[in-house]
Amino acid sequence: MNAPLPDHALTAHARRPLPAAMLDALRVRFGERCSTVAAVREQHGRDESPFPVTPPDAVVFCESTEDVAAVVALASQHAVPVIPYGTGSSLEGHLLAVQGGVSIDVSRMTAVVRVNPEDLTVTVQAGVTREQLNREIKDQGLFFPIDPGANASLGGMAATRASGTNAVRYGTMRDNVLGLTVVTAAGEVIRTGTRARKSSAGYDLTRLFVGSEGTLGVITEVTLKLYPLPEAVSAAICHFPSIASAVDATIQIIQMGVPVARCELLDVNAVRFINAQSKLGLRESPLLLMEFHGSDAGVKEQAETVQAIASDIGGEDFQWASTPEERTRLWTARHKAYFAGMSMNPGCRTVTTDTCVPISRLAEIIETSVAEADASGLPYYIVGHVGDGNFHLAYLVKEGDVEQRALAERLSHQMVSRAIALEGTCTGEHGIGLHKMGFLVDEAGAGAVEMMRQVKHALDPKNIMNPGKIFAW
Repeated sequence: MNAPLPDHALTAHARRPLPAAMLDALRVRFGERCSTVAAVREQHGRDESPFPVTPPDAVVFCESTEDVAAVVALASQHAVPVIPYGTGSSLEGHLLAVQGGVSIDVSRMTAVVRVNPEDLTVTVQAGVTREQLNREIKDQGLFFPIDPGANASLGGMAATRASGTNAVRYGTMRDNVLGLTVVTAAGEVIRTGTRARKSSAGYDLTRLFVGSEGTLGVITEVTLKLYPLPEAVSAAICHFPSIASAVDATIQIIQMGVPVARCELLDVNAVRFINAQSKLGLRESPLLLMEFHGSDAGVKEQAETVQAIASDIGGEDFQWASTPEERTRLWTARHKAYFAGMSMNPGCRTVTTDTCVPISRLAEIIETSVAEADASGLPYYIVGHVGDGNFHLAYLVKEGDVEQRALAERLSHQMVSRAIALEGTCTGEHGIGLHKMGFLVDEAGAGAVEMMRQVKHALDPKNIMNPGKIFAW
């Protein structure tokens, strides 16, 4: 198995100088929207990964597809890297300017371009966040279900093929992106897909760019599927004596065909952290946090079936949350688990890894990974979208502690290797970025990675699109 990329490998990339002529041209075109201020550059050289800050040479705040195309055209002319930036919430080093260059910030591209309620579609600029979109379409009785936790930009979610808590019922970004507007490495604007729900027209370029992590082009607009707001929604918490029993209940729920919308696992450490952070007062034991969507009768039937399954496996102390306020409180606390873990362990950074396995192998990988984490002595917690076999194990290490970081990386390495051996994936939703480049070879094979590399060479011959990510040039 290949090891993940260590911090010192960041310096192995030669930073390409930003020519004065290009910087001058950017300043003429964008004025104050082109920044070389150190604090701005550092902000754009940091994500939520454990890697150190690796800033770009300049940041351009774009407001349109034409702005992005202008930056990329200059970058192509001077062979300078460009790195797309949305909200900075990625977890695997996607944003780090390992070869220098220009960060293209799309956070000002916040227009909801077109809503088609009759067709259940919407087109948005890449900087629109999922929370913004749902606020703007709620009055039309619609919602967009992909929920990775962070209030990420939809362009970034498409670029990393994000998913989240609703994926067990509604799928991932791969399933919900109908079309894209993309600026290619040559500065050309192309459009992929249509608003139609299916097509057999040529290569599926939409799927090629979804998950490409900015290495093939910059996504500037996204056309998405929408869904009607369910008639009834109910959430429930069920406590279990062990993680194993909670996972067993999940497996049975899925195998019984219950259309649960969300099924989240929190281990005792995660429960303890969010109790302290959000003052929930939950019983400190492993739990499943579930949500049901449908008609009043359908939600009631789903909930009763799940309660019966869980009770047979030791689940108890069911708590129901039927009001929007109660549900929001629970899900907000769940989404804050990442920051709750760090706030309860001051001075720590998180080394977090997500894997996804066939659901029948989920109990096996979690039990073994928990045993290793307990034996290590490192603080950790587990949260997971276990309804589709995806879970996250976050190790908390003292910032700057080389030995703790190495131990966390070793444990992460063992867990990912185990997932691949169980016919799963090294990343269910975070993406490859810098952190998991070696694992991609283990999972896909050298031949498949070489094919990906050939696609990259063909579409980005100067290697300017977020270079140094996913695989080596």
